[in-house]
Amino acid sequence: MTIQQAKTVWKKADAVCFDVDSTVIMDEGIDELAAFCGRGKEVSQWTVRAMGGGISFRTALSERLSIINVSKEKLHSFIENNPPRLTPGIRELVAALHKQGTDVYLVSGGFKRIIQHPAEQLQIPAENIFANRLLFDDEGCFAGFDKSEPTSESGGKTRVVKHLKTKFGYKNEEQYCFPDMFIGFGGNVIREKVKSQAPWFVTSFQELLQELQPPHSVNGLECHFNGEVNGTENHVFENRN
Repeated sequence: MTIQQAKTVWKKADAVCFDVDSTVIMDEGIDELAAFCGRGKEVSQWTVRAMGGGISFRTALSERLSIINVSKEKLHSFIENNPPRLTPGIRELVAALHKQGTDVYLVSGGFKRIIQHPAEQLQIPAENIFANRLLFDDEGCFAGFDKSEPTSESGGKTRVVKHLKTKFGYKNEEQYCFPDMFIGFGGNVIREKVKSQAPWFVTSFQELLQELQPPHSVNGLECHFNGEVNGTENHVFENRN
């Protein structure tokens, strides 16, 4: 697929699914939480191992959360004192998508409690957030994470997109079969693997916003921004009609 073809699909967006860490927000939520809890170095080492391959996302998530061992009270303090920083341009882009009637979702391997804050800033409803849920016991001690959430395992974001497509009727263009088209985003971190595979790679949300401007009308398409441990990817699909 050419860049121009990718832009054509994007302009017809009927629904957009953004990844969150290093995309909607400037940082990686789990790394920031680890640093707040004094376990930044250990978690960073695990992240490097995970990015090297051979380790499943769920294993990497479980090991890093076990190292952090955050309590419910500590998590609340982290959220209160370290609100996620929105990536420049995301507020305007989401507002433009909302204005034209495009459905916007946040699909992340991060944590719902942390993501709720930027979602509120962007006026994205809670039911449009798909992310991991931390568990605590009656005393507020860390008790793991909800393994029933699809985003807690490798390929989970793709499962969420398929679920949304089935539930709301978002469909692929005939010539762009799922998930052939994705947009790479490198506004916060450039990952060469993603850059080399993306038919369209951007480093600013302004580039995406400009493509939505008149005279081009917008109606119909789903675009999935999918970021795994090793990169930020943005998959695009087509319209319901």
